[in-house]
Amino acid sequence: MLGRRGFVAGTAGTAGALVAGAAGAFVTPGVSFAAGRTERVLRGTLPPGSPDYVYLPVEVPHGVREIRVSYAYERPAVPPGTQGNALDIGVFDERGTELGGRGFRGWSGGARAEFFLRADDATPGYLPGPVRAGTWHLALGPYTVAPGGLAYTVTVRLAYGPAGRTPRPVYPPGRARGRGRAWYRGDCHLHTVYSDGRRTPAEVAAAARAAGLDFINSSEHNTHAAHRAWDGLWGDDLLILTGEEVTTRTGHVVAVGTDPGTFVDWRYRARDNRFGHFAREIRRAGGLVVPAHPHATCVGCAWRFGFGEADAVEVWNGPYTPDDEVTLAGWDATLTGPGRWVPAMGGSDAHREPQRVGEPQTVVLADELTREAVLAGLRAGRSYVAESAAVSLAFSATGGRGVRAGIGDRLPVPPGAPVTVRLEVTGAPGCTAHLVTDQGLLHTAPLPASGTGTVEWTTTAAYAAHVRAEVRHPPALPGLPGALAAFTNPVFLGAAP
Repeated sequence: MLGRRGFVAGTAGTAGALVAGAAGAFVTPGVSFAAGRTERVLRGTLPPGSPDYVYLPVEVPHGVREIRVSYAYERPAVPPGTQGNALDIGVFDERGTELGGRGFRGWSGGARAEFFLRADDATPGYLPGPVRAGTWHLALGPYTVAPGGLAYTVTVRLAYGPAGRTPRPVYPPGRARGRGRAWYRGDCHLHTVYSDGRRTPAEVAAAARAAGLDFINSSEHNTHAAHRAWDGLWGDDLLILTGEEVTTRTGHVVAVGTDPGTFVDWRYRARDNRFGHFAREIRRAGGLVVPAHPHATCVGCAWRFGFGEADAVEVWNGPYTPDDEVTLAGWDATLTGPGRWVPAMGGSDAHREPQRVGEPQTVVLADELTREAVLAGLRAGRSYVAESAAVSLAFSATGGRGVRAGIGDRLPVPPGAPVTVRLEVTGAPGCTAHLVTDQGLLHTAPLPASGTGTVEWTTTAAYAAHVRAEVRHPPALPGLPGALAAFTNPVFLGAAP
């Protein structure tokens, strides 16, 4: 039937209208299961301009052991430059769909066409647990809608029987052996089969070790279901942090190192003025708020929330591309002037082969290989980003009487006192070192053919408020900068403003 705002919706045998809400959606009337019936089919059509989320209520009777859902939707051809249909899916249990509430039971986005939940098991991306009686909600997310609308079919199947027992989740420990105070390599943006990745957690852990990483962060799209999926995969050589890629319609943010089992809601846009609340929720759970790929060109990927709540920003995402160059320039511009500075990070955002885990990787100075120490180093900006474990940097500034500051630190020297900046590079053959200040690029030096070399430059705090280093490959096109092999967070010079 035709509902408010022209939405067409219904179920097999039950008509209904969709109703819009701030976080998402007009809701259809509940679908119930008559005695002995175990399958219902829901059909509807969403027009262009649909709400971000559409909730389909399902009345679950007592005695249900398992819920199994499959869905399909029409994907008509569209003219070039026109968005086609793409429909995401997830589920909330009888505790409701309240924003930030306890009812979340899983999300697979558009990664799979079916899922199941029961007490002892669930499809990756979904949470095993009791199937209690009450009103559950299937959440549909019309990511893009073709001009002719998005026609969908959802099939819900119930299985009855003993409830089963939900296993106690086993989460990664917050400590690995490490090497004491040292530079540790990590990748904080990764995906597995628990969202839209193709690798299993075991394959990601193996790839992380092969890439020379010391830590990784579990960051699935809009679900924390993978937090319990790393049992047996950590070790003395690999710290596994838990987080989430909070994938809103106006930008993605990686929650890094939250308490295991923490769910962060994503059902809002920048215009809803909700992000600050959920950024604080991430920090209350012990994590960092890191906007991801701020200038990515995919629908909904570009960052619209501002950086006032950010603890760091993902400047380099995957293989270095022009949108990373734009992000780097934008981040660099924020380093000038008074106020809090936001450190830069990198992450592979690897989903599947041939995308490489650890390209790039963030190298952080931490007192030990623990969750708290790694996050403290990232928050302070005591880090640099490298394309692989083959590239290593050491970067510092030294003033009179031997006073010295490293990456992310401040060197308190008089404005006119000479300061020597020193960059040591290994593993970057054919590359060039660049020293960048608040005035821009001020010093360039080619590295030896071996890729191992040292660059020194003398300046003052009056001439350079900060200095950071870049190591770049030769330009692919004349007149354009070469791709990054590595870059550092800045060293600040002079007294604090």
